[in-house]
Amino acid sequence: MRQTVSMLALVLLGAASGFGRQTSMGSDLVPDPIVADPKERCAELLSRARAAWPDSSTVLTSATLRSGVAAPPAGPGAPPSASRPMPDHCEVLGQLRERTGVDGQRYAIKFHVRLPTNWNGRFLFQGGGGSDGVVGDAVGAVGAGVPTALDRGFAVLSQDSGHDNRTNSDPARQGALAFAYDPQARRDVAYASLDVTARTGKAIVQAFYGRAPDHSYFFGCSEGGREGMVFAQRFPELFDGIVAAAPGFALPKAAVAEAYDTRAFADLAKRMGLVDSSGVPALGRTFSDSALAIVAGAVLEACDALDGTTDGIVADYKACTTKRVQPALTARSCREATGCLSDDQVATLLRVFGGPQNSAGEALYSDWAWDAGIGGQAGGRYHQGWRMWKIGGYPPNAIPTLNVVLGGASLSAEFTTPPTPVANEPRALLAYLVGFDMDRDAPKIFARSGAFTESSWEMMGAKSTDLSAFRRRSGRLIVPHGMSDPVFSAHDTMRWWDAVNAASGGHAAEFVRVFPVPGMAHCGGGPATDQYDCLTAIVDWVEKGAAPDRILARAGTSTPWPARTRPLCPYPTVARYAGSGSVEDAASFVCRP
Repeated sequence: MRQTVSMLALVLLGAASGFGRQTSMGSDLVPDPIVADPKERCAELLSRARAAWPDSSTVLTSATLRSGVAAPPAGPGAPPSASRPMPDHCEVLGQLRERTGVDGQRYAIKFHVRLPTNWNGRFLFQGGGGSDGVVGDAVGAVGAGVPTALDRGFAVLSQDSGHDNRTNSDPARQGALAFAYDPQARRDVAYASLDVTARTGKAIVQAFYGRAPDHSYFFGCSEGGREGMVFAQRFPELFDGIVAAAPGFALPKAAVAEAYDTRAFADLAKRMGLVDSSGVPALGRTFSDSALAIVAGAVLEACDALDGTTDGIVADYKACTTKRVQPALTARSCREATGCLSDDQVATLLRVFGGPQNSAGEALYSDWAWDAGIGGQAGGRYHQGWRMWKIGGYPPNAIPTLNVVLGGASLSAEFTTPPTPVANEPRALLAYLVGFDMDRDAPKIFARSGAFTESSWEMMGAKSTDLSAFRRRSGRLIVPHGMSDPVFSAHDTMRWWDAVNAASGGHAAEFVRVFPVPGMAHCGGGPATDQYDCLTAIVDWVEKGAAPDRILARAGTSTPWPARTRPLCPYPTVARYAGSGSVEDAASFVCRP
């Protein structure tokens, strides 16, 4: 006779045993002591009544035990990693709140959960990216060169924030950003999908393992970083620890900055005569790769040695001011010669790095950090993150700037009210940004109109300095941010921490720490030590009370100094050379103001 264990018995036994718990962050998972069929346990999730879930509209569309399955691709176009199979797990797909929007499109909040059979007792919500619309792989990738959360035994959830880029798309209305014409879809992306999917994920964990997670964590970068800030501010009871990297917590204002920068480089292109037969400015031609290398060289000359050693890293970012950098740029300017910058190029950089302003000189977002990551090598040793966002590829690699194809679509559809229909093609989006007026159009991020009863800033902004509720329940927050991030200014993140510190009476470091990463672009890459493990750091802080005074970081093989290590230091301290020892070794550096 086939031996089975009923769901009720499994739940009762699981509550006592913990289904293969572990107490460390390593891979030494303790085997489940219960003789139970995880395949049957997985399948029984589908029979749960709707009333069992936090939202009664929840439907689980599949629950399948996966064994020996290759890990998902590391990125778009990358093959699955057959040499790195995922741990055995129950894979769950589902959705909730299916509806028809005001635009006639069908919407639903879709989610993806992986439940390892050898569970470490922890739950992780994997943040989204871009404008969301992708359900995610639910493996919990937490950085280059470090194990995923699933590999470590976490139960992992990802979700699409309430729309699907494949179906909720209209080429005449910014393509996949067409969801932003539906007020509820906007709201779901901003915050409304987050708490309900987090609660649903925890309920699925409870149903599968027979008990709630010991600790719950969130990990995300960019839009995912913004989501982490939303959880800490709007839903502080849901997570014990949050890693909110490069947070887009001022996304609408950052999108205005994208328009401002695009106009600045378009103006430069026109003055340089870099326009096509239709009068469209060629932003990517305003700075060659060699010109950006000259800029990076000027920054290093002005600021590299401020941390006590000359090593190609601007660690003392606080002292690397425009006042210090401008003379080095000016010294590299000349007329009608190669190997230097024009006065117009220098003036445009100063305009961009100063941050967007209206005609009254009022700041509309933030200024930017001077950092060596502005340079890069096409097809070379490290990627060109700054270039690709700000001005696009240099011929013959004339890829459109991401500020146009992503920023222009988001600003016109999602971040201004009412949305402005723009065709989803680079020239139309560039024309929109070039025509964006800082006096007339920038205030639209604060506007309400008709069915849009909340402004974009009210929905998407997550810059509150009041984290008292999160702090009261002993929540912990880590915020890494690349100093060469061309999308969200690291200066904006550091000023936010200063304000949180003031609001908490000088005690912000007890519950939130910002870790600037010199040289790093948006969420990774660049001439930087961009391989580090914030997941271990946040778990140790939450579960052991070990506040991260430094995080060990390593440079990848594509950097100028493979395998170099450095400490990432909590702001406002920086990594300073101790005076002896190898500059390639983190042990030679100390974190000091």
